[in-house]
Amino acid sequence: MEIKFSTEIISRILEQSMLYQCACPAQVCKNINEQRALYVYQQNCINMTDTDRAVHKCIADAVMQSHAAMEACLEVVLRLEGWDLTTYEMPENLKKMLLKQFE
Repeated sequence: MEIKFSTEIISRILEQSMLYQCACPAQVCKNINEQRALYVYQQNCINMTDTDRAVHKCIADAVMQSHAAMEACLEVVLRLEGWDLTTYEMPENLKKMLLKQFE
């Protein structure tokens, strides 16, 4: 499965999103992590029959497609919100806006 955002980058985005209560990027990242886990699970499933192999391949193929779509979605979300795509740092204006909600 092709991966655009490393586990470290996903964790960094999740950490900042949780710190500043910015749920949208976090929800996308959680979904990406769940898809990766499902893909690994399918790769490690026991294939005792042709049906088993077909089932696991079908699920893994679907995960690869949806994973690519969610990574593309994450990139668009980060760009729209103004995240730095080099450091994956949340923009200051978004941090301030989110902190103001709790004042």
